[in-house]
Amino acid sequence: MSKEVGPRGIRVNTVSPGPVATPLWLGATGVAATVAQASGLAADEVAKRAAAESATGRFTRPEEVADLVLFLAGERAGNITGADFVIDGGLIKTL
Repeated sequence: MSKEVGPRGIRVNTVSPGPVATPLWLGATGVAATVAQASGLAADEVAKRAAAESATGRFTRPEEVADLVLFLAGERAGNITGADFVIDGGLIKTL
């Protein structure tokens, strides 16, 4: 897609966040609560274990995702296109 629309000055990138400290993960009906209900663990224990799996030992903060998107939308990222940016604290180990 980036090659198709690139000549018109359109950049195409994706942002793939891992667990983010939002209600989607940490809310009363979020991922941690759902897994907790199925596993018999407490939701805070599920969240703690999920965070511990990442290299940084914590969930991504929403503003970190927003900062990445803002950067990619700006002129300083003018030659970045056709890329996927994983922001998961090293949860998916590629390096």
